[in-house]
Amino acid sequence: MAASRFSDLPRFPGTDLAEALTDAACRLHETSTPDSTLDTAVRLTVDLVPGAEHAGISVIERDNRRQTLAWTDEVVRAAEDVRPEPGRQRYWHRLWTTPVAEVEDSEGDEGADDLYGLGLRSVLSLRLRTDRRRLTVLTAYARKPRAFDESARRVGRLFTAHVGIALDSATVRDQLTEAMRTRDLIGQATGILMERMDMDAAGAFDSLVRASQRENVKLRDLARRIVDTHEAP
Repeated sequence: MAASRFSDLPRFPGTDLAEALTDAACRLHETSTPDSTLDTAVRLTVDLVPGAEHAGISVIERDNRRQTLAWTDEVVRAAEDVRPEPGRQRYWHRLWTTPVAEVEDSEGDEGADDLYGLGLRSVLSLRLRTDRRRLTVLTAYARKPRAFDESARRVGRLFTAHVGIALDSATVRDQLTEAMRTRDLIGQATGILMERMDMDAAGAFDSLVRASQRENVKLRDLARRIVDTHEAP
């Protein structure tokens, strides 16, 4: 079972729900990048959502393309890599209009019959983010039918709210870190041009911007090229 792979995580059954969600939220906010937030979220799903044995987070496009971002095990990747036949509605298509989509039993369900072949009988899929073009979805899977009850749905929705907040925070931190790195990189490149071309900082920066526009290259990438060339032996 997937949960056995994550013995480092707390076992939530039997503890107070508020306490469990607080602990989960703390673990999510301790992550340093969006990717690590997603990885932690799927692992916590297995322990936190009643009935969950496997979990994944994926992005679903309007044209039904699906990309898995995080997963507890390979059965999840196999389940989410299935491409729907043209004109066929998958169970998760309902998430465009409702925050939760379920499969009580994949056996005989035309929208989830491929899951039955993977040994997955129940699905609880919850919306994390949505816009006009794509959905970000957290999905829990179980090997027995009708594994997810009202308690699982309630916990799942509360948990996805925490995941969404943590993911937004991690994304902002990641963007700020990248912005700092980019600023430092451009500063190094500007300094190199000042030395090479005997000009002041404003002139060197303008030269960098013009070269970026002329070559149709991002300013950051051009700066990296200049720094790398300067550092090369």
